[in-house]
Amino acid sequence: MTRKIYGFLVDNESRCQHYHTELDIVALKCFECLNYYACYQCHDSLEEHSFRAYPCQLKQDKVLICGVCQHEMTIEEYQEAVACPNCYSAFNPACSKHYDIYFEK
Repeated sequence: MTRKIYGFLVDNESRCQHYHTELDIVALKCFECLNYYACYQCHDSLEEHSFRAYPCQLKQDKVLICGVCQHEMTIEEYQEAVACPNCYSAFNPACSKHYDIYFEK
């Protein structure tokens, strides 16, 4: 099943005008609206509410999606991976600098 990824997309693998390197392929689910967005900046530009980080204690929830193959991941699966566990496309390691925006402890 294909999930809708919102944002100012520049391709069909979830890259957007804000983050568009070869490695920028992970979209995030906002805890407020439960929609996937290419990035928090796209979300905040298109929604009436600010991006709300997903609580880490909701361990079973799938809250990130690979833009290449649409594989959904939990926070733990994503944080332990350097690439998609399904299609093996590499993730951007610099995204770890933004974990405080993506995930609520």
